[in-house]
Amino acid sequence: MKGNNLIYILIIAIVFAFSCKNYKTKISDTIIIKDIKVPANYSSSVIWMDYEDAIITGFIIPSKKQTTNGYFNFAFTLKNNSAKEDEYYYKIYYQNESYKWPEVSKSNPILQHEFAHENFYGSWEDTNIEFKFAGKIKPGETVNIRDSFRILGNPRNEDKYFWEGENDRWKRNPRVGDYSFMIVVVNKSDYQKIPEYIKNIKLTKDNTFINPFYYFRFGDGKKFENLKVEYIPKFINVKASPDLGKGIYIQEWKFVNNNSKDFRKFYSCTCGTDEKLYRNAPVSQFIHYIDESSKFDNIPVIADVFDGNFTKEEYNWVRAFYKTKDRIRVLPKTAPQPCEIIHCDTVNKKITIRNPKSEFGNWQKQNAGMITRHGFAYGKFTVKAKLTRLLNDDGVWNGITNAIWLIYQGGIGENETGWNLRRPCRKKGYMKTYWGGRLDDRVERVAYSEIDFEILKTVPYCPDNCYPPIYKNFEGIPTKINAWNIKLPADVLKDDKNIAVCCTNWDMACWEPKNFSTGCHPVKHENKTYLAHRWEDVYRAITTKYMALDKELFGRDYYYFQIDWQPDKIIWRIGPEKDKLYEVGYVDYTVSMIPDNQMLLIVTQEFHNTNWWPGSPYLQENIPFPAKDYVGEIFEITIE
Repeated sequence: MKGNNLIYILIIAIVFAFSCKNYKTKISDTIIIKDIKVPANYSSSVIWMDYEDAIITGFIIPSKKQTTNGYFNFAFTLKNNSAKEDEYYYKIYYQNESYKWPEVSKSNPILQHEFAHENFYGSWEDTNIEFKFAGKIKPGETVNIRDSFRILGNPRNEDKYFWEGENDRWKRNPRVGDYSFMIVVVNKSDYQKIPEYIKNIKLTKDNTFINPFYYFRFGDGKKFENLKVEYIPKFINVKASPDLGKGIYIQEWKFVNNNSKDFRKFYSCTCGTDEKLYRNAPVSQFIHYIDESSKFDNIPVIADVFDGNFTKEEYNWVRAFYKTKDRIRVLPKTAPQPCEIIHCDTVNKKITIRNPKSEFGNWQKQNAGMITRHGFAYGKFTVKAKLTRLLNDDGVWNGITNAIWLIYQGGIGENETGWNLRRPCRKKGYMKTYWGGRLDDRVERVAYSEIDFEILKTVPYCPDNCYPPIYKNFEGIPTKINAWNIKLPADVLKDDKNIAVCCTNWDMACWEPKNFSTGCHPVKHENKTYLAHRWEDVYRAITTKYMALDKELFGRDYYYFQIDWQPDKIIWRIGPEKDKLYEVGYVDYTVSMIPDNQMLLIVTQEFHNTNWWPGSPYLQENIPFPAKDYVGEIFEITIE
């Protein structure tokens, strides 16, 4: 009996030993990689993107100013741990880990995730360099490998980012965040079995890119007996921060009267079109698209809303006694001449924008803003700024909307097809255009994407089909003050000093998210619940609101605003310091299609049509034209 037990134990041990040996063979005992150094020539764990000439080449990490050769060097030792001499080959890959989809499908762990091909990964920039020859190595022999690589745009050298034979790498810039590093070593026989679309990441399988991090860590690449993978989850963290003291580059074609004789009279060494600014200025003057629906009949009054005289009573007076025939029919304006209302401070490294005052005969509510010139896909976009106050001491609005927002690279009306399209919408498609109405065509793909902070005076409600609140009617009878000086409802007055921080994602009404809906519906994130609103199933955006004190956000020396844009979610945060941000908005892929294309950052102070925000207690047409400039300052932008 004891003998039988002993035999049984021996059998189990042998089976276990063979199973272990087979398992180890799959992760390759025949190859040993040790002493990995990456990067070997850069000591910090963080590297900041170098903006010099990036408008032409895209971002290159590292630049020639950051390492002596403009590359990350790496080194490792390779040992032939097999019993025979063999030829070995190696290849390296890098991948952005902070803003990626998981490599493996959740529903089927042996398949690649449906969006893993969208991840930002690369190898050597010449994709025709497949694996490099490491040498013919004898049993037990160790060789030292030293090589280099760099991270740059369009790492797969995709044709759609080329133009007239040139690789426009800036059209798919590197992402910010953590990067992983993977070394793959294989012997000659197994090397010949690796698919061409893995050796050369420019190639596809069935018109889809196969992510090498999926293939070697989770897919068929795990099955080779003489292949070794070493994976380093993080070897560098990449951040970006444009130097706002480097000037403003003007895109003249965006201005209406760019042929006038005095068009360039405000040009300077810090704002204009010269070659130095073209190469190095990180921002441009933003020119708004003005829709004809923004036209309104404004009271013919120029006043300083903040001097203490324009009270609620004064607002009610002008609302009641200026008839349509006495009003000024206007659209919000854009700057007629570049560089007049935007300024670059090279000493304090900031950008100043201003909405200019109005004058009799030159009635204007003019929008002002700046836009970055370098696009990114995903990241925590944080803006430190002091934008104009919105409410006076009596809680009356000055008509300005302060906005920090992202828009697809190309801009409204441009690039509706081509290199910067969003992924296909598989249910009904997207609404075709930004400006089209509810009967607009639906299409599989669009370029338009937008993520907003819009901060203005409106009500906190998530509106239904009625436009709350319902304000009382008034009569313009001068001798009866109670007829025209109507008090706002109590539920509006409780937010008298507050402004609405409106957080919006323009998903172009794609019905694909499983919880896509109209009207008001709760969206939960951690311990917060937001009421998200969409007017109808053809409405192109979803919005949540957060009420905050105007004095808190715009009465300080500065405030921080952050759009945290991830592949599957967007989080909006604000705060008095960068390390004291708090969440004010949230949507994810279950309720809204999250953009996946490259976007630019915009900061604006603009006069919105109040009809876009039903229930607003103050209407744009009853707010005076400004008697003084409204000034905003942008001190810092970081993308992390």
